[in-house]
Formats: sequence, C-alpha cells, structure tokens
Amino acid sequence: MARQLTIADRVISDDSAAYVIAEIGHNHQGNLQTAKDIFQAAAENGASAVKLQKRDNRSLFTREMFNKPYENENSFGATYGEHREALEFGKPEYEALVAEAARLKVSFFATAFDIPSADFLAELQIPAYKTSSGDLKNTPLLSHVARIGKPMIISTGGATIEDVQRAYDVIMPINPQLCILQCTAGYPAENIELDLRVIETYREKFPDAIIGYSGHDNGIAMPLAAYMLGARVIEKHFTLSRTMKGTDHSFSLEPVGMKKMVRDLRRVQVALGDGRKKVYASEASPLLKMGKKLVAARDLPIGHVLTATDVAVKSPGDGLPPYYLDQVLGQTLTRELHADDAITADLLSTATPTSAGHAKKSDTSASDA
Repeated sequence: MARQLTIADRVISDDSAAYVIAEIGHNHQGNLQTAKDIFQAAAENGASAVKLQKRDNRSLFTREMFNKPYENENSFGATYGEHREALEFGKPEYEALVAEAARLKVSFFATAFDIPSADFLAELQIPAYKTSSGDLKNTPLLSHVARIGKPMIISTGGATIEDVQRAYDVIMPINPQLCILQCTAGYPAENIELDLRVIETYREKFPDAIIGYSGHDNGIAMPLAAYMLGARVIEKHFTLSRTMKGTDHSFSLEPVGMKKMVRDLRRVQVALGDGRKKVYASEASPLLKMGKKLVAARDLPIGHVLTATDVAVKSPGDGLPPYYLDQVLGQTLTRELHADDAITADLLSTATPTSAGHAKKSDTSASDA
C-alpha cells in the first residue's frame, strides 16, 4: 500500500511536492492583526499551511510552573503562566483566523498541547492536528487526538525509536492518517544534531506513514536534503522579522526565506526525475561541440590500410564516435582523405556500424521529459 495523506484538498505522497507548514507558534505576540499579517505573508510566499499552538494554560502547567517568575527580554508577563496567557488566542481570534485562512486559500491548523485544546480545535473543524515532541510519550493525548479522526502530524524530537514506535502503535489502530516528522528539539538545532538520515529509517520502519521533517535549524538547505531523503512534509518556523520579540523569531524563516525554500523544494521535485536515464534535445548542441569523431590524422591515399597513426580523435562530434576505432583500424580506404576529413563508413572497404549522426536512437528521448 502506497503511503498517502490528505489534508484539506491536498494529497501528500512520495510522488508529490513538499507540503510546507509555516509554523507560526506564538510569533504573532498575542496580536490578532499580526497573526493575520503572518498568515498572508506565508500564503503569498508559497506555504501550504499555517500553524499555531494551542494550550489550556491553567490546566496544562503545575501551579509552581505557572507562577514561576519569568523575567527576560522575551517575556510577555511577570510569571511563566502570565507570559503564556498573554500569547494565547481564544475562540474569537481562532474563528477570525479560520476565516482569514479560507480567504487566503491556505490550510490552517494548530498543535494541541492538551486534551481541552484538542477539543477546542475540534469545534473549529480544523483539517489536521499536530502534536509536539514533548507529547510523543503522552499516549492519552495521542489517542484522544487520533479519535477526532483528522490527519495527525507528530514531531519526534528528543525521542528514541522505541518512543516513536509506541506512539505509532497507539495512533495507527485508531487513525491511519499519520505523518511522522524527524525533529531535533533544540532551539535552534545544530547541524550535527539534525540526523536527517533518520528520515530513511522512518520510511523503512513505517511504510504506511508519510514521513517529514520539522526543522529548528537556521536557513533553507536542510529541508531540501530532507526532501531528497523522502520527507514530504516540511515544517519551518515563520515570522515577519527575526528582530521581533519572542524566543522563536531568531531561527524562524522570514518571507523571503520561505519564498526561496518553497521555490527550491519545487525545483528539487522536478529535478529528481523518474530514475530513467534520458537524452534531451537541449544536450545536442553542447555535445556536438564537445564530442569527438574519428578523422584522418594526415593526408591518406585511396587504397590505404588504416593504422593507429592514421586516425585522430577530434571535435566536433558529428561523425563516427571514438568507440569505433578498433573496428576502423585495418580497413582499406575507398577514396583519398585529407587531414581532418571525417572517417565515415562509406569510405571503408568493409562497412562499419552506423555513424553517430545516424546511430540507432535510444528508446527514450527529450519528449519523455
């Protein structure tokens, strides 16, 4: 069975283009208009989806964590709980953003960090659900989200393969619409810790799941490598400006970065081809100029028997290719040749294979492209 996942009207498979998620998280700083502006920038620059994070902060954190002082340059409140509450959107904001995403024709969903948040998102009929790396071991949440029945995307940062297998085993009997993202939960993550070849491991171990990459790395190169390794969902943090206040902006893509990444992912998809070696019309002129043919190394009389010193290999490549040299040697000329004249089959006493210009055509051509 071929792996496949459908989010809204977008079919994701091994043969598809990358499904690019602009992870906005709380880069909107708790401001609805800023969130709308980020949605628009993501849509305009090629993102397939925009994503937020939803938390029910009062039930999610212990009282100690909620009330812990949180005083730093990125804080939006005196305590960690106040900080999180300042960044949290409620139902009116989410409804407004659902409408905005529809207007922009971009999919919109969110990461549910707890069961109340999953139920909150279910009321909005979002097309997919994300769970974070921190919840890969949270089997009650995974099974609850799976029962909602929408496509699920799970991140696997900080996990062992056994942790990933456990999550897979919990979700798949309930909901087979699953995407597993290779992820390193460093913010930002260093290249040496990205382990992109885990994508291949996941593809082999979970053949019925779409595999993807959630990148906390800087830049756009690693998603391209991830696509080459088989990732078909690419998630990258996204912001209007890396100078904005907040912990995630520094490693987020700005609009121009998103545009370039989407452009290059599309180029990679086309450039991969289908695995068949072909000859293209665009190659004819360069290869004529760079290619070689067999020519007379010097003036040669009619009746001359060709030896190795009589034949030279020179450009352009519009005659007998050099791989016919052994078949040409020892044959007799039926007319005289001047230096640099092409040696062709009709000049020899015994016919040689057809010249390059009339060679048997390959069963593939540029028209196959």
